[in-house]
Amino acid sequence: MHDPGGSPGFHAVVLAGGRSSRLGGRPKARLRQGGRTLLELTLDAVREAAGVVVVGPPDLAVPEGVLRTREDPPFSGPAAGIAAGLRLLDGLPRADWTMTLACDMPGVARAVPRLLDAAREDPDAAGYVCVPPDGRRQPLAALCRSDVLHGAYAGRDATDRSVSSFVRDLPLRDVTVPQDATADVDTWDDVQRHHLT
Repeated sequence: MHDPGGSPGFHAVVLAGGRSSRLGGRPKARLRQGGRTLLELTLDAVREAAGVVVVGPPDLAVPEGVLRTREDPPFSGPAAGIAAGLRLLDGLPRADWTMTLACDMPGVARAVPRLLDAAREDPDAAGYVCVPPDGRRQPLAALCRSDVLHGAYAGRDATDRSVSSFVRDLPLRDVTVPQDATADVDTWDDVQRHHLT
């Protein structure tokens, strides 16, 4: 499962649910930058993936070939979203790696290649997590060995749990990324800063 460029074979779970409560309920996945939605930008960043699942509401349009599911119950958090995505990916041919991304990071295309490069250079690691210069690990921009990630979620209820609670004990290695690569959109100030509409 390697492309001609030598990138590791991977699946991607893209989280596009959430209540967007600080944005008055406006779905972050549908915010636009340069005419493209945040979801489109995120999916483009993982276009090399062997399989992609978007976890979000049923009325969210996804391109042909992209799978879609929903966390159960709805709005039960990103860890529940990842668990739902992993269940759906079980129906696809195996990939060595699984990437987890939130769709509210407009600059994530700058993070994805760094994760894949790290996995190519050291494929024996359990996984990698993006860390911008401020030092805050971003578990929703990570690449893990598929068996390791599935094992972390197996048999555990992910409802209303943090992603960190599932991966904090995994020996993930830090991958340094630019600050704006994982800067997310939570408030209207963020919307303005990223020039979103």
